[in-house]
Amino acid sequence: MSKEKSIVHPFGPLYDENSKSLILGSFPSVKSREAMFFYGHPQNRFWKVIPAIYGEEVPENTEEKKTLILRHNLALWDSIHSCTIKGSSDSSVKDVVPNDISKIIENSKIERVFCNGALSHKMYMKYIFPDTKTEAVKLPSTSPANAAFSLERLIEHWKVIL
Repeated sequence: MSKEKSIVHPFGPLYDENSKSLILGSFPSVKSREAMFFYGHPQNRFWKVIPAIYGEEVPENTEEKKTLILRHNLALWDSIHSCTIKGSSDSSVKDVVPNDISKIIENSKIERVFCNGALSHKMYMKYIFPDTKTEAVKLPSTSPANAAFSLERLIEHWKVIL
């Protein structure tokens, strides 16, 4: 059983000057922290959903994933900069320090914000929205813990990004 740890987000955001839509997760899972990249758990459906809505192949590696995101003017980051967490459990998150997204906003063309799951949206609205005043769209989590949503249902909901 994993014990509670206080962790600082171990890697930076993915965006460029052309990014128009920001997708925020909550905080990287154990697998994502090991991979030092977003949605690193093999059962997370993020890397199936995004290419599906754009009619593309599933990326094989981190470089292909970065290229896919930037080619579609997307940006990836997380709502939480640091927290106390047990393993990858969203329900265990406490002592939250939010991420500062102002650098992304200032150095891109972000017009829309999407949150991957309820915790990301809750943290965005509580800590980040008061500064940005940009409403965020709450999307169903691509996490394997969200068993209520099939891949097909996720893809349907996530098409709002287009």
